[in-house]
Parts: sequence; C-alpha cells; structure tokens
Amino acid sequence: MSLDRAIQQAITQVPECVAGGYVDMSTGMLLGVKTVDSHPRDVLDLVSAATADLFQGSNVTAIERMFKKARGLPDDGHHYFQEMLVMSDNLLHVFLRGKKYSQHALVLVCRKSANMGMVLAKARVVQATVEAAV
Repeated sequence: MSLDRAIQQAITQVPECVAGGYVDMSTGMLLGVKTVDSHPRDVLDLVSAATADLFQGSNVTAIERMFKKARGLPDDGHHYFQEMLVMSDNLLHVFLRGKKYSQHALVLVCRKSANMGMVLAKARVVQATVEAAV
C-alpha cells in the first residue's frame, strides 16, 4: 500500500479525523499528507517542523538525557516521549513517534469533539499500517 493511501485509510479509521501526515524528523520533511480541506503548503511544512520540535527540541532531549542519567541508563538513542496530544481551540492533534522508524512521526488532527481515548486507541492501531507503507 502506498503511504498516501495508508494515511487516507488512517483518517477514515480515527474518529472525527480531518487530517493526517507522516513526518521524517531527521530531515524535517513531510513525507505524506491527506486532509479533508485544502491547506496552504506553507502551513503543512510548518507541521513537520513543529513535530520535530515537539519530539527533538533541545528542552525535550535534555529532559530525556536527565531521565536516562537518573535511572542509570545509557544514552543509546531510545526516546522517552513516544506520544503527544495537543488541544487547540477546535482540534485535537495527535503526534506518535514511529515504533519501527523512531525518526518518523504520524500526525493526526481530529475535531475537538472526538473522544480523546478512542482517538488515541485508533491512532495506535493505524500507526503500524502507515509505517508499513514507508
């Protein structure tokens, strides 16, 4: 299955989902995106930059290093932050770090009225399908 098709399928399976994207955080590229509305390319490009900042910003990586040091764990590239939910005025944004490709992230945007638990549960299910399409 193509990446675009996998993202489209994810949008249909996650409750009240209006957009989905797949980001390569190592390059900052948006590898695939599907939305129910049209959005300017500049806005979509900012999504990939914001996703990279959320997972790999200097403060986040500093926190991860501190957690590892406090627990006596090696700095082996493992990341503590795997999923993030962000609520905006009208939307619920779900960011999932890749399980297979830790430098990739699936981004799903749902209406705020969606059940947060169901959105997260379904997002976890579709993540494997999207990653398999890469």
